[in-house]
Amino acid sequence: MGHSFDIMAVGSPIVDTLSQVDEAFVASVSGEKGGMELVDSEVIVKLVERIETAKHRAPGGSAANTIFGATQLGLTSTFLGKIGNDDNAQFYQESYQAMGGDLSRFKTAELPHGHCLSLITPDGQRTMRTHLGAAMTLDPSEISVTDFAKVKHVHLEGYTLFNPPLLHHVIDCATLAGCKLSLDLASFEVVNACKDTLQSILADSIDVVFANEDEAAAFTGLENDYEAMALALGELCEIAVVKLGADGALVAHAGQVQKIDADSVKQVVDTTGAGDLFAAGFIYGLTNNASHKACAQFGAVLGAEVVQVIGAAIPSERWPEIKEKIKNLGK
Repeated sequence: MGHSFDIMAVGSPIVDTLSQVDEAFVASVSGEKGGMELVDSEVIVKLVERIETAKHRAPGGSAANTIFGATQLGLTSTFLGKIGNDDNAQFYQESYQAMGGDLSRFKTAELPHGHCLSLITPDGQRTMRTHLGAAMTLDPSEISVTDFAKVKHVHLEGYTLFNPPLLHHVIDCATLAGCKLSLDLASFEVVNACKDTLQSILADSIDVVFANEDEAAAFTGLENDYEAMALALGELCEIAVVKLGADGALVAHAGQVQKIDADSVKQVVDTTGAGDLFAAGFIYGLTNNASHKACAQFGAVLGAEVVQVIGAAIPSERWPEIKEKIKNLGK
């Protein structure tokens, strides 16, 4: 049987509004600098109105960033997530469709679309205020095996661990439909809050796990020994990837660990989306039966690209060169 879709993301479709502001602006906002807080929609709207600098709007969300990258590399993709009924929802769908994405798996709610405001200070730190809106209301009853029909690979964002009934249902449906499953651990807070669920889910259901060094350390309890972390995760999943930022990545499979170097970067502007895009390159490689080393190299190419721009989207004019680079690496 053929697959209609190489990859499907499961997660929160969120519109990112990014703005470079001064220290004084962030100091005037309640809460810690550099943190992420969930707020009401009105709070974000009021903050956005107060910003006098340029505001850049982009489609985002963790699993979303991954499939956007994979779609732009040429994979066929669809998205299981819940959108709202406002201007941001319209913008989100149009942006994803323009990349070549399929909108048929989106669910809709009569609510504001998920929205994240990212305030970027001159030191490169980001302070985020998020209203999950419609995205939060995705319910197991809305999802069936049919949603996963003819999908080869399903990529889950770690934030779904906060909603165990939804996560278990998604995994059951995807497994029944014969999909491969990958999970990105999202953040060390997610790992610490969901350790018990995570252990069993990785062992029973997940084929590929992506973690950065903080998430891998939080899960395994190991300090500074990244190879040991990768091996520990690799005992639970077929493939475990530990992302080490500028130090590259480790891939564990069948009791062996491979180290892959990062691509050199002239200047790191903003690390948002680096992990998500690394996963995009890696999954693209898997879908094309590339070696694990090549998969990680593809991931490294995308990760290096995205840290050189503000936000999680690689500018469209960069893709032809990126594709060429990946084609040459894959030879």
